[in-house]
Amino acid sequence: MQQEPAPFSRHLRVHRHRGHTVLEFRGEIDIGAAMEIAPYLDRVTAHPDARIVIDLRMVEFFDCSGLRLLYRARGRTLDHGGQLHLVCTHPLTLRVLRITGLSRLLPPHPTLDAALNQPEATSGTL
Repeated sequence: MQQEPAPFSRHLRVHRHRGHTVLEFRGEIDIGAAMEIAPYLDRVTAHPDARIVIDLRMVEFFDCSGLRLLYRARGRTLDHGGQLHLVCTHPLTLRVLRITGLSRLLPPHPTLDAALNQPEATSGTL
């Protein structure tokens, strides 16, 4: 799979790790950040059999715009036969994921290596 370079964004850094595309969200993930991240996220989740990790460890604030990004990325990745994993350690973000039920669909892991040692996210329901 040919990987397109990520656009310059203070909210997104992209790299490869163990055959996965790792999207590091950074800073405050609100509606403005989501608008910057969404087009690139849509491109990488459209590839068949994409292997993606979304890493939230550098996130300071995460609202419903971020939840929409995760939910959309999960659905698109699974629809194309790919894998999506989540890394998150921030207590407030973990709480939002748990309260909304998204943590059941996309279980958060404390490290990148821990996420990659897990089976792929499955298509459950809330």
